[in-house]
Amino acid sequence: MRARLFPVALFVLLCLPLLAQSSGPASRALTDPKSITSETNPNARSIPIDDLYFTRGLYGASWSPDGQQVVFTTNFSGRPNLWKVSAAGGWPIQLTQSDERQYNAVWSPDGKWIIYQQDAAGNELWDLFAVPSQGGEAINLTNTPNIREESPRWSPDGRTVALNYKPKDGTRYDLALLQWDTRKVAQLTHESAPNRSWSSVAWSPDGKTLYANRVEVSFTDSDVYSVDVASGKTTNLTPHQGNVLFMASSLSPDGKTLLVTSNQKGGYQNVALLDVASKKLTWVTDTQWEASAGDFSADGKWFTYVLNADGRTDIYLVSRAGQRAEKISVPSGLNFPAASPTSFSPQSDRLLISHESSVQPADYWVYQLAGRGMRQLTHSAIASLNSAPLPASQLVHYKTFDGQTISALMWVPFNLKRDGSNPALVLPHGGPTGQEVDYWNPHATALVSRGYICIAPNPRGSTGYGIAFQKANYQDLGGGDLQDEVYAAKFLQATGYVDAKKIGITGGSYGGYMTLIALTKTPDVWAAGVELFGIINWMTMLQHSDPELQEYEKSLLGDPVKDRKVYEADSPITYIHQLKAPLLVLQGENDPRVPKEEADQIVQLLKADGKTVDVHYYPNEGHGFEKRENQIDSIRRTIEWFDKYLKNAGSPAGAPSTGRN
Repeated sequence: MRARLFPVALFVLLCLPLLAQSSGPASRALTDPKSITSETNPNARSIPIDDLYFTRGLYGASWSPDGQQVVFTTNFSGRPNLWKVSAAGGWPIQLTQSDERQYNAVWSPDGKWIIYQQDAAGNELWDLFAVPSQGGEAINLTNTPNIREESPRWSPDGRTVALNYKPKDGTRYDLALLQWDTRKVAQLTHESAPNRSWSSVAWSPDGKTLYANRVEVSFTDSDVYSVDVASGKTTNLTPHQGNVLFMASSLSPDGKTLLVTSNQKGGYQNVALLDVASKKLTWVTDTQWEASAGDFSADGKWFTYVLNADGRTDIYLVSRAGQRAEKISVPSGLNFPAASPTSFSPQSDRLLISHESSVQPADYWVYQLAGRGMRQLTHSAIASLNSAPLPASQLVHYKTFDGQTISALMWVPFNLKRDGSNPALVLPHGGPTGQEVDYWNPHATALVSRGYICIAPNPRGSTGYGIAFQKANYQDLGGGDLQDEVYAAKFLQATGYVDAKKIGITGGSYGGYMTLIALTKTPDVWAAGVELFGIINWMTMLQHSDPELQEYEKSLLGDPVKDRKVYEADSPITYIHQLKAPLLVLQGENDPRVPKEEADQIVQLLKADGKTVDVHYYPNEGHGFEKRENQIDSIRRTIEWFDKYLKNAGSPAGAPSTGRN
């Protein structure tokens, strides 16, 4: 993709006073299904699978202390390793090489070292590594096979690294400190509640205090703390009654103010400034969409926040002196400040931004505060994607079974006839505490460019629409949220494009669970399914998954003894014999979140019933497939499955298993 330098005139800034009102979920208008159209494009074609997955992903950037370079994770080589690039642009240089995945790179204050986290075969038992910033041998700093050490954060003097710390069998994260000279790690906090975890936010300028968030596992309650580094004494800076979220993201350079996100205002996320000394909040936003705190600049004159309105995000730049919020004008999609510990350059003259959308892979852009211009820094897309016509996602809204409005992203292939003959797919997202947003989705693009209409709903339990909606699936997994997915299928039919007998469903993690509960509990809706690392039995998940995830499961379903009937009613295994549609199962062998035992149960039961089922296990993969060859293999298997059972009306439902593994 060619570099683009936008003139200042294109970056018109929308200046808003602080506390500007914004609309929210209640303002969504319903979408007439008949208004959905398939555009005519004579150049439309199937996008080559290899081109989609050789297009790179980008994660976790960090500025060098002199502001001259940026380090980041990319799968340029087919593995998520560290690369660095000149902040002025140019060809990126690979810094580390490993078959394992590497994330959260941060530069040491003197610029000589970069610390990052790395696990083994997808097991999420992260160690911290260090590599010289000019290249060289990587050093395992922690080397603890049964402990997770994550999210390194250097102290101002470079002598200490704060990290998030969890034993393999632990239910919660604590804060710990690694001494750079001795490599010794010592816990700083000692959490007693099984469902609360700590994560670091920022060091004070003098290095004596660490600011951190203490979060309840269901993401419905949290506080911001100061932690004395010498004694470990903690002070709650956001005491409150009831369940309220307070999450800090950045500390002002003078150490006096924290930038925080809170849903104290009516259950909707907003941004505020927290005075550390007085604990007083000054609100920055007042919206019922989802506003999230960003970063302070190094000179303290600016900070950022992000506004997520229905799965599309905008970045706002705020002048502390002028008390004005400026919307940074970038194309629609998913836009956010992109670097750690701050997205502002050390000189406070530039901001690193990530932009992506349903038709644009993620890339980093450097935004100049003087003149408000922006230049592309990375170039992720394979060349063919620049010339290939790609149907953009569109936001749709529909009423579900109980009258609630559900938002969804929808993709319509080119050149379809409105004759009720086309295949379609529902794509449930993971979580459930998450949201389908307008990001670059090669999985959906591969399917849409091959003629599948796709819709990805945000059912109850999703974030982005207020805390009441997020909690609406409590002890009702596979209940109301399943109906929200079923009504997405009804919306597809109502467009006039879709054959009701050619609707499939596919998703991963909680989306895999939703695929299973849909196929077993509402079997007549679906003609085929592909589930990736999904849950079949909440009780066995409780026995085998990571202990922290077990606490999260309890926050959704209740006590496994007292509420055992809820666990059973919400498990697809309860309805497994009702399944009719052919099912493909894809699973990582080392998955610590949804272990292989879940996939094993599904396959054994369906084979015993004589149902159509196939399975493939990926060695050296955890929760989600990171290795490029496995990403390509999994989407090829998915397309083959749906082509056979939706497009080509292959073996009838209930036919014997193919036996392929």
